[in-house]
Amino acid sequence: MKKIVILAAAAVMLTTACEQKKSQFAKKTEQYAVVDIQAPDLGGISDNGKEVLNLYRFAADEVDAIYWEQYFGDKQQFINSIADADAKAYALINYGPWDRISGEPFVDGYSKRQPGANFYPADMTADEFRQFGNPDKESPYTLIRRKADGQLDAVWYHDAYKTHIDKIANYLTAAADITIKPSVKKYLQAKADALRTDNYYESSIAWLDMTDSKMDIVIGPNESTDDQLLGKKRSYEAYVMLKNEAQTDKMQQFAARLGEFQADLPCADEYKQFQPGTGSNIFSYDAIYYAGRANAGVKVIALNLPFDTDVQRDKGTRTILFENIIRNKFNYIVAPTGNLLLDADYKEHISQEAFFWNTAFREIAHGLGVKKTVTDGTDVQSALAANAPVLEEVKANVVGVYLVGTLQKHFDLPNIFTKEDALATFFASTIRSERYGEGSTLGRANIMIYNYLKDNAAFHRSVSGTYSIDFAKMESALARLAAQILEIQATGNLQKANEFVAKYSKPDDNLTADIKNLRLENIPVDIQLNFKK
Repeated sequence: MKKIVILAAAAVMLTTACEQKKSQFAKKTEQYAVVDIQAPDLGGISDNGKEVLNLYRFAADEVDAIYWEQYFGDKQQFINSIADADAKAYALINYGPWDRISGEPFVDGYSKRQPGANFYPADMTADEFRQFGNPDKESPYTLIRRKADGQLDAVWYHDAYKTHIDKIANYLTAAADITIKPSVKKYLQAKADALRTDNYYESSIAWLDMTDSKMDIVIGPNESTDDQLLGKKRSYEAYVMLKNEAQTDKMQQFAARLGEFQADLPCADEYKQFQPGTGSNIFSYDAIYYAGRANAGVKVIALNLPFDTDVQRDKGTRTILFENIIRNKFNYIVAPTGNLLLDADYKEHISQEAFFWNTAFREIAHGLGVKKTVTDGTDVQSALAANAPVLEEVKANVVGVYLVGTLQKHFDLPNIFTKEDALATFFASTIRSERYGEGSTLGRANIMIYNYLKDNAAFHRSVSGTYSIDFAKMESALARLAAQILEIQATGNLQKANEFVAKYSKPDDNLTADIKNLRLENIPVDIQLNFKK
């Protein structure tokens, strides 16, 4: 009898432990609110155009498969090994066993995420990389692998992922064959060639020239934020989208003013000599599909591409705003964060229009500043190594809201909101983005901004956990922060970059308390996108 009781108690304990574990993963998954993205209105799009969109989605799914290999490895084997349904769902959100917020593993049997993801051998050191003599190692489009003799080797993306690349190129070529838009045909053919060669200059120019299509696809290796070892290697991603033509028309006036915005940067004149290409444009879209890095963890609400500094100089960049995703982020996260954590006098300044324009100019800011150091012409990303991506995010966020404030002084934006609205909304967004944690580039960037503003007395946090803002101090602190980051980038000063990141990138007790308050109110960290067909 005693043995039966013991076994029954053990069974209860085991069941309880399993329920607690399942509950833990369920809570983690619920941090990402599911948002249905309704099927787009395809009125006015021809049958050929609809087929082009289908081919875009097929190509995007192949990109998703490549990204799993880049970031983690074998997706199917990994997912099949997870028995718990909630843990499996969380692994799909994170594209692997590592929590994108904390950087820690949440699946048994995995150690902490390697800072170089799957771009480099797990045992490779930065010193070993520097001593490796193959110049191809510097390309954003090569993997570093070990040969049979243990020596390093550089493998081009188009070789490493050839099966998937061939499928993507075939889908894009098929779309080019049926499109009726010459500019779209040229872009898709150039992109297919680029994916097969890892030479993206011509396809980037063709993309910037493609201004007359309602449909668009961004596809390929773009962002380097997953490479936290050296900040070099780019991750595959795909976005399929439909243009909001009326809003795009309103935005174009700002594309012609990039030179003016460059001149307005709050830094020494010698650090703003770069002139963005005159072919830059700003488009507003509704996103209809994300894949690869775009769909992993925190969802992107805007882009500024391409990152190729030669293209930026010769032609410019395209700023892309995903209006439907921006709107959902504001409604689900930014507005509730502001309403919870700001004092009553500041809640009225939380504005969806301000959030949209802060986002727009954050992306515009990515195309400003310097692209090569003024000291020796080194690419800024190479000069600042692993800290380059996070400092670029700090720059873009801070310069973006600074420019919005500058324009608002002259009533120079087409929506009615105040400079105070822009600053308060920016601050609420900074707090909610801190929750992405040290494990993500975006999280660290916003922690750094928060800590810098704190050091400059731009806000006060009461004992009850709510914030008041000194708008004048915040505005001046943002200008100084922008100047400091722009100088570090322009001079390529790695020591100053390391010191700045070390000083400001650690979360404080306020963040821990804010996270607890936001969690208690069930305000999500981010959103999951359920794209309807």
